[in-house]
Amino acid sequence: MANKGPAYGFSREVQSKIDKKYDPELEERLVEWLIAQCSGVERPEAGKTGFQNWLKDGCVLSELINSLYGANKPIKTIKSSGMAFKQMEQISMFLKAAENYGVTKTDMFQTVDLFEGKDLAAVQRTLMALGSLAVTRSDGNYKGDPTWFYKKSQENRRDFSEEQLSEGKNVIGLQMGTNKGASQAGMTGYGRPRQIINKNPENANP
Repeated sequence: MANKGPAYGFSREVQSKIDKKYDPELEERLVEWLIAQCSGVERPEAGKTGFQNWLKDGCVLSELINSLYGANKPIKTIKSSGMAFKQMEQISMFLKAAENYGVTKTDMFQTVDLFEGKDLAAVQRTLMALGSLAVTRSDGNYKGDPTWFYKKSQENRRDFSEEQLSEGKNVIGLQMGTNKGASQAGMTGYGRPRQIINKNPENANP
C-alpha cells in the first residue's frame, strides 16, 4: 500500500470537493455489473475504501475489459501482486485496453486516481463510459441489466463523392434566400447621392 500523507491547506480543500463527487449509489450499480460481468469475482466491502481496495491491484479491471472483448482478450496475463509497481502496471494495461475499446481520453482516469485514491469519482466515470459502450455495441459480450447504462448515440455517417461535394458548394441554402432574378438596377454607386424624382406634378412645390 502506498504511503500517502495527510493533505493540507488548498490541496485538502480540493480533495474534499473531489470526494463529494463520488457517488455511493453509483458504486452499488458498478459493483453489481462487475460481479455479473466477471465470473468468480468476490463482492467488496461497501464504501469508498472498499471499492478502491477491490480495484487497485488492477486484476478485477483486467478481467472486466477482457470479458468485453470476447475471445480476443487484450490482456494476456492477469496476476495479483503485492508489489506497487506491478499493480500500477496492471491498471495501466486496463486503461490502454479501455481506450482501444472506445473510451475517450476525457472519460479516462489516471492510474494514481485509483491507486492512491486521488479521484475515485473519475474511476466511476470511466467505468460508466465503458458500460455505456458495451451496452451500445450489443455484441453479446455485455452481461447484466442493460438499463444500468445509457446507450450512446450511434454515428450516422454519410459518405459523399467528390462530385456531390462540389455541387453542394454551389447550392445556396433556402435560409439564405435566393439570388434568382436579382440585379443592381436602380442602385447608385458608392459616394453618390440618391436622386428622388417626384412624378406627381400636383405635389410639386411652387
